Amino acid sequence: MEPSDFAVEPYLASVAARVERELGRLADERLGRGPPRLLEAVRYALMGGGKRMRPALVLAACEGWGGDVSDGSLAMRFAVALECIHTYSLVHDDLPCMDDDDLRRGRPTVHKAYDEATAMLVGDGLQSLAFKHLLASGDARAAPLGRLLAENAWLMVEGQARDMAGNHARLDEPAVIELMRTKTGALLAASVAGGALCAGADADEVYPVGLDLGLAFQIADDLLDLTADAATLGKTPGKDVAQGKSTLPALLGEGAARRRAEELLGRALAALERLGPRAAALRALSRYILARKK
Repeated sequence: MEPSDFAVEPYLASVAARVERELGRLADERLGRGPPRLLEAVRYALMGGGKRMRPALVLAACEGWGGDVSDGSLAMRFAVALECIHTYSLVHDDLPCMDDDDLRRGRPTVHKAYDEATAMLVGDGLQSLAFKHLLASGDARAAPLGRLLAENAWLMVEGQARDMAGNHARLDEPAVIELMRTKTGALLAASVAGGALCAGADADEVYPVGLDLGLAFQIADDLLDLTADAATLGKTPGKDVAQGKSTLPALLGEGAARRRAEELLGRALAALERLGPRAAALRALSRYILARKK
């Protein structure tokens, strides 16, 4: 199947609709049994839209390795749990003590829509909900999936610490790669590896493919921060330059950074080729990582 033959936007929209139904159910489970403002803010955070790229990678990877991606599947449960972890990270990253952002996906960030304390609690709560939801499956594979998610969520936290420490510092290329590997690459790698694990594959063998895609994704994000406007991007552009962040485009230049992302993508696509037609969605999503405009 040629890249142009796969309708990636409709695929993403379909996955987003399915995942958001599950996220909505998860957000509403505690209605009437907890502080209303907190529960409202949890729903606000979870239902903030976006491409749902990480859940899409989970399901596409599971499908690529021949697994079940139905609404009741372990892959869907892992996709929802992973999106909860990703959402918590966004809520916390947007706080004034972190990246200090007012917009996320074209809406006020959680601490702007509510307040900083509520935003902190939303992030804390989403971590608990993620693992509760995953482990409630009763499937023996939920334990290794939980370990995979926890390990890479920790790496994401390490990455945020590196990112903050790197503001207005001149990091060298290995340090920038390590920042990218942890802050963004880890959770995207877990998406692909976890989806494959749900299908019975060895997560450790698949993880490097997901990591290549995660690094390409972060380079694309850094390039968009330089070139996109707020309306297209859904968040404040130009923040990397303003905060003196060390990124690959800043270090190598836009052209060289884009070529590096293309190399990473090419390596991932080569590894996925052996999966044949059933991995068409995963290959299309991989290409989309560089082609997207936000």
